[in-house]
Amino acid sequence: MRRTYIVTLTCADRIGIVADVAGCLAAQDCNILESGQFGDGVVGRFFMRSVVEAPNALTLDALRLAFAPVAARYGMDVRFYDQAAPTPTVIMVSRLGHCLNDLLFRARIGALPIDIRAVVSNHEDFRDLAEASGVPFHHLPLDAGKAAQEARLIEAVEASGAELIVLARYMQVLSPELCARWSERTINIHHSFLPSFKGAKPYHRAHALGVKLIGATAHYVTSDLDEGPIIEQAVERVQHSLSIADFVAVGRDIEAQVLARAIKWHAERRILLNGSRTVVFP
Repeated sequence: MRRTYIVTLTCADRIGIVADVAGCLAAQDCNILESGQFGDGVVGRFFMRSVVEAPNALTLDALRLAFAPVAARYGMDVRFYDQAAPTPTVIMVSRLGHCLNDLLFRARIGALPIDIRAVVSNHEDFRDLAEASGVPFHHLPLDAGKAAQEARLIEAVEASGAELIVLARYMQVLSPELCARWSERTINIHHSFLPSFKGAKPYHRAHALGVKLIGATAHYVTSDLDEGPIIEQAVERVQHSLSIADFVAVGRDIEAQVLARAIKWHAERRILLNGSRTVVFP
């Protein structure tokens, strides 16, 4: 019997990293099934993701301990994951449910390696949808104020054991404190008209100005609104003959697709942060 683990690391770039990593893994009777490396010559950082097949007796803690000398030698930020374990996830949504519906379906058919532990919303609109999928639904309105609502939000997320938080068209701005608390594990989706069309009805204004490209951006959340490290983007060309409803439909579909890809890559540990940018291994 063999286990499959994912190892990700980043450190200052220098000669010998790949050789020492491979040697350490081989010494633990690990077979490298997949490996990606990237050296950023501008900032002098090295990034690596490997999928390894390990003996069943080799636990993650044992592998981490065996790898410690190599990590110390290069000053690595190294992380270890069990590939078979789906990522515990909470989805947050407001009144646009296309991304939520898509993610629930993808998770149910095994297309996303995530375990959706809860759906949280400031509205009741999608309780039936979540509960029909067997997912607990938490209605957290803003009646008592934002601070009180965020305290309940933290409680719900932490009780679920979620590692990943997805803002699937959650139309509330998270406080800087909450952004910091969930740093590097909160993914947001928005249309790619920003910063041109901020606020309500962006597709209506894009249609009025004859926009020819509609797109979406998925990114990690930071306290800088809609400006966190970008994970994935896509665009689709539109024509003058399309109606406002057509624009909205195109945007809805592309938002769902881009968000699903970003979540899949996060759950597969393909994304490493490089300052304000991301390294995404194919």
